[in-house]
Amino acid sequence: MKRILIIGLVLLLGACGLARPRSMDARGADSFEDDVRTARTLTEEFWKQYFQRRLGTTYRPIADFVPYSGKSGPKCGNEPAAPNNAFYCPVGHFIAYDQDWMESLWNEMGDGSVYVIIPHEFGHAVQAQLQTDFQLNVQMELQADCYAGGTLSSLVSSGALETQPGDEDELLLSLEAAGDPTDDWLNPSAHGTAEQRQASFAAGWRSGVDAC
Repeated sequence: MKRILIIGLVLLLGACGLARPRSMDARGADSFEDDVRTARTLTEEFWKQYFQRRLGTTYRPIADFVPYSGKSGPKCGNEPAAPNNAFYCPVGHFIAYDQDWMESLWNEMGDGSVYVIIPHEFGHAVQAQLQTDFQLNVQMELQADCYAGGTLSSLVSSGALETQPGDEDELLLSLEAAGDPTDDWLNPSAHGTAEQRQASFAAGWRSGVDAC
């Protein structure tokens, strides 16, 4: 099965600049490792409760959560891991991420990137469990954007994560840089234009994952 690659979200939650904003973790965790661990734990707990309460079924936790560096990551089927990337692999049901790349985003832009990249990849794991059928890659990626927005919004609403006024607008603005330059939905690597990705993330953020 084809590896599902990270969409390249570089999102900010908090002030831009050299000074890293306070962690979103409401418990006060303030290291990269803390934020990665918290993002994984809270995202899986969210989906565990969602599957149980809304779907009446059991969420299957990922089998592994693998940090790697550069080209040293695990293969997904016959595909090698790429540097500066994160992905969900349906073969083995695991998530892997280039920790050097993700930590550089965390250092330069704040912890918002971690709290969106990780929920996005878990969105792909959820798609695999639900056996969601997509005709085009862009449909799958836009739904993962929506799932990321819905997950993040739920965690903020529950008090598990904290944001500051204006963060939602910053999230939407930051999606501009991650969008495809053209609306070429037939491209097998298409992820959606900036406007489409903003709309998908916003739908999840404002209305929850049921809107996805």
